[in-house]
Amino acid sequence: MSRTRPYTESIGRLRAAGLRPTRQRLALARLLFGKGDRHVTAEQLHAEAIGEGIRVSLATVYNSLHQFTDAGLLREVVVDPVRRYFDTNVSGHHHFFVEADGELLDIPGHQVALSGLPETPPGTVVDRVDVVVRVRKLAPGNGA
Repeated sequence: MSRTRPYTESIGRLRAAGLRPTRQRLALARLLFGKGDRHVTAEQLHAEAIGEGIRVSLATVYNSLHQFTDAGLLREVVVDPVRRYFDTNVSGHHHFFVEADGELLDIPGHQVALSGLPETPPGTVVDRVDVVVRVRKLAPGNGA
C-alpha cells in the first residue's frame, strides 16, 4: 500500500499550474479538490476553512480562488452581478442554477447545442460560452 502525505496531490497540482504552494493555498486546494467536482462561493469556502481550523481571511480566499482560476484550476461561473461560484470541473459544460437554494448543478456540454454565435469584435476569438439555465422548484402538486 502506498502512503502519500496529505498535501502531496495539492502541492503537485499547484506547482503544475505555476503557483507557489503556500500554506494557505495548500489548505484551500485540499478543501477544494479533495471532495470531487464541486461549486463553491468564496464565502462557503471561507466558512469551510474556518470550520476546519484553517486561519485564513476572506480576502485571501478570494485572492486564492482568482489565482486558481487564472491558472486554469477552476472555472468562475457568474450567476448574477453579486453571486459567483468557483467550479472545480474545468471541462466544457454548462449549469442549472436552482434559484431558491443557490445551488449550481452541472449540465454535460453535449446536452446544450449552440448555433449562430455573433461575429467576435476585431482582434478577438471566442474563449468559451457559459450557459446558465435558471430553474425554480415547483410547488407541491404542480409537478411533473
